[in-house]
Amino acid sequence: MFLAKVTGSLVATQKADTMRGHKLLVVEPFRVDPQSRDRLVSTGRTFIAVDTLGAGLGEFVLITQGSSARMTPETKNLPIDTVIVGLIDTVHVDQNCLFRRTESAAAD
Repeated sequence: MFLAKVTGSLVATQKADTMRGHKLLVVEPFRVDPQSRDRLVSTGRTFIAVDTLGAGLGEFVLITQGSSARMTPETKNLPIDTVIVGLIDTVHVDQNCLFRRTESAAAD
């Protein structure tokens, strides 16, 4: 599993029949800054993920990839490689809070 930020959405009007009705989001994986360990930094990569939870733009989410992405009831028979499986509330590393979801973000 990976921590990622939702940076956009994707619309594909023509796609495999099994993909119809599934929301697609652009996600950017993040990691703990290896030097300071006091902040999250982008990995510089971008993925398209199926959203099964209703994530929003700017939210930090938990993603899974590969065959694990097809192990949820919603994605069992889909031709996908990345799925959002969680909405992140907080991230703590070395007793530091690197991310905390605000109440206003949770309401959006």
